[in-house]
Amino acid sequence: MTRAHPSTAAPRNAEQLAARAAGVAPADNLSPADRYQELFVAVQTGRVFADSKTFVDCVPLQSPASILDAYRAQVSMPEFDLARFVRAHFRPEHPPDNGYVSDPDQTLVAHIDGLWNVLTRQPREHPTLSSLLPLPGQYVVPGGRFGEMYYWDSYFTMVGLVESGRADLMQSMADNFAYLIDTFGHVPNGNRSYYLSRSQPPLFTLMVDLFETHGLCRAVQYLPQLRCEHAFWMEGADALAPGDAHLHCVRMDDGRVLNRYWDTRDAPREEMYLEDVSTARRSARPAAEVYRELRAAAASGWDFSSRWFDDDGDLASTRTTSFVPVDLNCFLHALEAQIARLSRRSGEVAAADDFDARARRRREAIDRWLWDEAAGAYCDYDRLRGRLRPPCAATAAALFVGVADRARAARVADCLRAQLLDHGGLGTTLVASGEQWDRPNGWAPLQWLAIGGLERYDHRVLAQEISRRWLATVGDLYKRESKLVEKYVMGPTGDGARGGHGGEYPLQDGFGWTNGVTRKLLHQDPRDPSHHARAGRR
Repeated sequence: MTRAHPSTAAPRNAEQLAARAAGVAPADNLSPADRYQELFVAVQTGRVFADSKTFVDCVPLQSPASILDAYRAQVSMPEFDLARFVRAHFRPEHPPDNGYVSDPDQTLVAHIDGLWNVLTRQPREHPTLSSLLPLPGQYVVPGGRFGEMYYWDSYFTMVGLVESGRADLMQSMADNFAYLIDTFGHVPNGNRSYYLSRSQPPLFTLMVDLFETHGLCRAVQYLPQLRCEHAFWMEGADALAPGDAHLHCVRMDDGRVLNRYWDTRDAPREEMYLEDVSTARRSARPAAEVYRELRAAAASGWDFSSRWFDDDGDLASTRTTSFVPVDLNCFLHALEAQIARLSRRSGEVAAADDFDARARRRREAIDRWLWDEAAGAYCDYDRLRGRLRPPCAATAAALFVGVADRARAARVADCLRAQLLDHGGLGTTLVASGEQWDRPNGWAPLQWLAIGGLERYDHRVLAQEISRRWLATVGDLYKRESKLVEKYVMGPTGDGARGGHGGEYPLQDGFGWTNGVTRKLLHQDPRDPSHHARAGRR
């Protein structure tokens, strides 16, 4: 196992200071693979649990060191039983039993409003010595097997919390994200120790906008955290020569700097250990290279998708770090523009001028390297092949953050309508690969980015059509199965709306960002027919 790169964590004394200031115990940075070493490998390769994530989320019943010592002392004994040993020394974490049953008389809005408490976790309930990173405030989890707070998920959850009147949850989650940045120098993928080596799409800047818009805070109070996150994403940029890359940064051939997704480890993802080992075995590349690429795809949030595959390849061909992603660079443009605005507001003129220039240079680089004139869309750039990739729903991020001029925004709207609009809303890519971030699935965050981006440029008819189709899909499944899920089939199914499929794990119920985006869209259109949907009633 390779150790985490030094940039993934602040110095230990800084972590202790941040924890003390937030009133939480200092985090344990050692992941389950680090803690349990050969025991971890034995459990994951021996498939003691059907889901690889189960073991890394287990709560140890004694100190990890004593468990490892006991394993080493007992493993060579003839009667040793690994599964029995694990049961004796660990407690699997299951979703709390809230006794929640969907009320058949509830509207979709009431159902979502009632689910927030079900999906809320309290830091005082955090088990000790587990992989769960402590946080100062309560937070909302996606649901199902995902019992921790995820970075980019949380923004889309928050847009619904606003309309449910849950300012309490939004404020505590804001404090949690600020705490994570103060403690680790970035927001981890989720608040688990095995997620510390990567982040996710940097949406804290959009969260801060949301907080201020709804009167929860003054955005300028988060300026130190915004600057810290920017420094994390830009580490090493200044030393790059044209054509070179380091960590998250890429210097293009013309000298402009853009960004990519990255993970500082090159071992199998701990939460999907056996799956990654199996994938690497199907590749001719060195296993460590495959692991890095799979981890970088997980950092993108699009895990997994043909978006990250080699030409005509499959999951084993994933090479995420070769691509310059359009959505990531649009979100970083938004971050730089916001730091400039807030610096100017706080009287820091030199810093404001610096970040204005950074945002301008990034916008120029996006236009130069990520605009596909033939496709009429912003696309990912393939550094290995020296060309742009096909359009996907990520192109909408350019509209959402306002990078596009009006002419290009109109071209993007045409592309979305012609190539990605489907029966159930906006599709994800043009490819049916069997992975979950591909056709035929559609995802709540992509609907929200497209709808918000189109509305920003006055393409309201298309925005409303995407919203209508998405709400009809969510409402139809709710009427039939009394729940919301993480993803949906966008194409016609013949028997009503269906949850999405494909990927590494079964379809999950819950579901944080679906609830958030759907709640917001229902608020925006009080006449949508999905307001009349009732659980279990066709």
